Amino acid sequence: MANQGAKKIVEKNKQRMDLLWRIILGSNIFYIVVRMAIMYSSFTWKHWFGLVVTSAAYFLSYKQLASMTKPEYSESGEKELLSAGYDMRTGGISEYLEDVIYITVFVQLASIISGKFWWTYLVIPAFGGYKIFGLLRGTFFSGGSEGEVEDEKSRKKREKMEKKASRGKMVKTRTR
Repeated sequence: MANQGAKKIVEKNKQRMDLLWRIILGSNIFYIVVRMAIMYSSFTWKHWFGLVVTSAAYFLSYKQLASMTKPEYSESGEKELLSAGYDMRTGGISEYLEDVIYITVFVQLASIISGKFWWTYLVIPAFGGYKIFGLLRGTFFSGGSEGEVEDEKSRKKREKMEKKASRGKMVKTRTR
């Protein structure tokens, strides 16, 4: 019964990775069959380049997710689970990598209809820029306390709060 939660995480991660693999494989097969076999007369070097770009996006994102979610087992003969790896249900970087895969699926399949759908790929760096700007704005451009002149009222309030925090919390006890 030990490590039951870790075993569930390993199983859920495996299911999620299998689903992503089937989505990637299905979209690539569909693109190749429709674009190369059915619409072969309009297939140009740009489409080859697009296939290489989407394949690279799939490969890099999937490989990163696979390395993050890889469980660690003991080297003894019992194969005891030491670490379940990254839990993909918690979000964070795994969520962004999955989004890259889903956007790539959309771009690849929609580019069968029109080449203008390649512009959708700009969503990824735009979102990255948005996140970086928010981080930089909060770090460098927020109204920090360094270099600012503190007025009398806020200084007294801060000192009062510091004094209150430095005192220990009084605990009432019942005397008999």
